[in-house]
Amino acid sequence: MSTDENIPGSAEALFEPLTVGSLTLDNRIVMAPMTRELSSGGVPGPEVAAYYARRARNGVGLIITEGAAIGHVAAERRESVPRLHGRDALAGWSAVVEAVHAEGGRIAAQLMHAGLDPLLWGMGAERVGTILPRGFELESPSGADPSRPEAPPLGRVMTRDDIDGTVAAYARTAADARRAGFDAIELHAAHGYLIDQFLWPVTNRRTDAYGGSAQARVRFGVEVVRACREAVGPSFPIILRFSQWKVGHYSARLADTPAELEALLLPFVEAGVDMFHASTRRFWEPAFAGSEVNLAGWSKRVTGKPAITVGSVGLKDSDFLTYLDGKGAGVGDVTEVTARLAQGEFDLVALGRALIADPAWPSKMRAGQARDLVPFAADMLATLY
Repeated sequence: MSTDENIPGSAEALFEPLTVGSLTLDNRIVMAPMTRELSSGGVPGPEVAAYYARRARNGVGLIITEGAAIGHVAAERRESVPRLHGRDALAGWSAVVEAVHAEGGRIAAQLMHAGLDPLLWGMGAERVGTILPRGFELESPSGADPSRPEAPPLGRVMTRDDIDGTVAAYARTAADARRAGFDAIELHAAHGYLIDQFLWPVTNRRTDAYGGSAQARVRFGVEVVRACREAVGPSFPIILRFSQWKVGHYSARLADTPAELEALLLPFVEAGVDMFHASTRRFWEPAFAGSEVNLAGWSKRVTGKPAITVGSVGLKDSDFLTYLDGKGAGVGDVTEVTARLAQGEFDLVALGRALIADPAWPSKMRAGQARDLVPFAADMLATLY
């Protein structure tokens, strides 16, 4: 395949098929989950269906939706973030799935519970109280705000009954996602959201069976996976998205060595995870000292399961946070990521802002038309083009 001066090197590895459980993908290109907050009342409308279908039409192998709130009262405070429960929202998602399938695409629903919403960290109880909807109560493992570590607990510290109810809500939502026609689910266990709050000792200060040791901190997430597996059956793919970094805490770590990563991830495999989505800010950064392998690569090594890499793929001169300060990003070189994919370090490559900027990214890459790719600009986030 020919390439150009913007993106030199072969992209052939991106266009190999892959099968995981009941899911067969035409290629290794993944649309990363990106919260858009453009679903009025939590219901994805026709513009959401068109947004995802446009990427399927242009050859994205697997689309992962933005985080959709599970059917739990404390899962999400923002009205414009889509829900994955209730008649209207489920009908909206069924229309999204139908639109994607009509274009030959495959789509996974990302199931999310915000817990002590990381977007509220550091604000303090008084200010948070002015932001929350009337009657809404935050729930989390310990009420711990990592940006205000000495502050009293914020919101409700989850009881055992709360935990059991939340696990059940995940399972119900997983079953609803399968009935809506999704091809897989992804559990959001990254960036400081609820499952990750249990994993991270900074936000999990519990002294019961769900806190303290690494084995205890992983218990909640494992129970969620196990319940979802039972709800969707043995062959329906379950992806787990995890990260070291958290919102506003970019040096945070769950594992300092491959052995610690193995101890963290293997219980999820045993519970039923089929694939790991290792979220990093920059895919090229090594996960651990002494090796050039990234986090997705190490998750594949220690679990034997397929892995998705992500982190500024297809962007040039851009950091993860540039979209927050209004900056754009040029079209970047994919030679390194495709070479590492071809070598088997990881199995799929997820793009975020590059696919917001240009829905035709896969088809242009396949045709050797990288010079025609549209660069990302922050104002693109205001619409669902």
